[in-house]
Amino acid sequence: MSPPPIKMVLADVDGTLVTQEKVLTPEAVDAVRTLGDTGILFAVTSGRPPRGMAMLVDPLDLQTPIAAFNGGMLVDRDMKVLEQRVIPESLVVPIADLMRSFDLTVWIYREADWYVPDLKGPHVDREAWTVKFQPKVMHSLDGLTTNVAKIVGVSDDHDAVARGSAAAHDRFGDHVTAAASQPYYLDVTHPDANKGSVAKDLAGRYGLSTDEIATIGDMPNDVLMFAHSGLSIAMGNADAEVKRAARRVTDTNEDNGFAHAVHRFVLSPG
Repeated sequence: MSPPPIKMVLADVDGTLVTQEKVLTPEAVDAVRTLGDTGILFAVTSGRPPRGMAMLVDPLDLQTPIAAFNGGMLVDRDMKVLEQRVIPESLVVPIADLMRSFDLTVWIYREADWYVPDLKGPHVDREAWTVKFQPKVMHSLDGLTTNVAKIVGVSDDHDAVARGSAAAHDRFGDHVTAAASQPYYLDVTHPDANKGSVAKDLAGRYGLSTDEIATIGDMPNDVLMFAHSGLSIAMGNADAEVKRAARRVTDTNEDNGFAHAVHRFVLSPG
């Protein structure tokens, strides 16, 4: 029996929907428009905060809930919060301490704000340019442990990020979701704030089976949504493990891999 037709495409943002310079190409915009013209829903999920995805709303005419913080917060196109899943307050300090034990710099995303220990720290300028707003400086976690949507460990030692991720799994188990959103970012969120849960939630909201959803991404945290979709597509810039987890592989984000995947695997699956 042939699989059901795809009725929704759920895409990661960085490394997938946009180029390395965080640009939406005309081809990507056109691909999303074509999905809409054929009656296929389009949704995005990312480790970015909600404000960091506002730049996608108008060009892509987003109508579905936007899943920020890997699903830790769902907002509508006007950035109104629809649902929020935060890290248990009692775990915020232990998670931060674990990250620091691997020499990771700790960032906190709390409500609408982003906190860093040093405005000149690694990747701060790049992230501020990406999400289009500036962080606040934190001197300690005092007063910042409630309503935390995401904790990020940052390091250019990619092995340290990977080891920190494994340690977070070992220590906190099912109490959090821990996965790399970039080789230099370890994202820790609520246990139900992961891209697999996003796929299941969107399916429920629109009366779909997860087999009617196509997912596309490039990082290990995207594998979680691959498992809850009928068609999973890895970007050409993904590592080998992510590619093995997907049913299809497209071109890189620098070569319009997202647009090619939409046309090749979703709109013309034969």
